[in-house]
Amino acid sequence: MKNYVKIGRLESVSLNDLWKHEADDFTPWLAEPENLEILSEQLGIRLILKTVEHRVGRYYADMVCEDGASGEIILIENQIKPTDHRHLGQICTYAAGLKASIIIWISERINAEHREAIDWLNSISNDETSFYAVNVKAWKIGNSEYAPSFEIVEQP
Repeated sequence: MKNYVKIGRLESVSLNDLWKHEADDFTPWLAEPENLEILSEQLGIRLILKTVEHRVGRYYADMVCEDGASGEIILIENQIKPTDHRHLGQICTYAAGLKASIIIWISERINAEHREAIDWLNSISNDETSFYAVNVKAWKIGNSEYAPSFEIVEQP
């Protein structure tokens, strides 16, 4: 009989098991340098955190970063639920108020209609403005630590 390496099973973990609240839990977690680096690697953009819960008029954007290569302003709006119309309006409001060049919408699941909206925004935008839609997932193997993953589902 051959000796086989024991292999565990990759299990999906509910985002709510990791982060109970978007603004209080997920946003601060994402703002940590090692976690922002995971997203940076996936996007191919060097994200440098500027502020969290940045005031834009009467509202607050989740995160404002800077592109480490170009210095452009990057808006990150996130949610730990599937995308909704409210957040689509928020990214437009915050992007306008910040004069953001790169807009990243992170969600548990980017719905088809919102993916189409991001695609349309990219198609009508100038070369200086880019929209990204990114799914966030969490995984574990057995009793291991949780591991996040980011999947770009729409980009310029």
